[in-house]
Amino acid sequence: MSLTLKLMLSPLLIAQAIATRRRAPVLAEAVGPRAGRLGGRGRATHVLIAGDSSAAGVGVARQAQSVAGHLTHALQQRSGRPVQWALQARSGLTTRQVHHMLQAAPPAPVDVAVVITGVNDVIEQLPSRRAVQHREALADWLLGEGLAAHVLFAPLPPMHEFPLLPQPLRRVMGDDARRHNQALARWASTRRDVSFLPIALTLGGDVMASDGFHPGEPVYRVCGEALGRFIADELIPTETRT
Repeated sequence: MSLTLKLMLSPLLIAQAIATRRRAPVLAEAVGPRAGRLGGRGRATHVLIAGDSSAAGVGVARQAQSVAGHLTHALQQRSGRPVQWALQARSGLTTRQVHHMLQAAPPAPVDVAVVITGVNDVIEQLPSRRAVQHREALADWLLGEGLAAHVLFAPLPPMHEFPLLPQPLRRVMGDDARRHNQALARWASTRRDVSFLPIALTLGGDVMASDGFHPGEPVYRVCGEALGRFIADELIPTETRT
């Protein structure tokens, strides 16, 4: 959608956004441990999962069903190595706010920091260029402080398929999410210490949470397993693999 058309539709889009916020049910973050260790042989792979409501497991009951649960299990199964993991996430955070959260409570150093943000950047109508700048600042801080050897960014979901969103708001937010992903992919391709992993998703009421906005376990499973496999295959140093 062109910027001109988006501006012409802005009164309708604002009204739809306000109405959607009012009718959307508020779902709790998943319960359960936010740190742990999975067994295996050899040196442990240390992983941080940081982000917004999708990282926090909103939409499922337990952390074992969330992206963190599926990611760590897939990583351990794929690599055969122990996995030491921690989750720092909170609903409603933009990428910049995730950065501030981590600065307030710095995590222990890890091999890979997985960052799951972006939907709230779109909701706040942050331009994709600015969103990438915020991701770059977060990555540079994690790497520069020795808190991560590599930063892996998960993609924004296909927001044009969110059942909760009415048209044309759904299309506009979906177009924005695609632009954010494209900008993030271009930037990450210029870095050796940062990765972006595209994940193909098809959403709908049968795989989404009851609010029609957050992922259900099928989505968390696909994303978590893809991220876990990528870490095992591409990011773990050769000497730590089986």
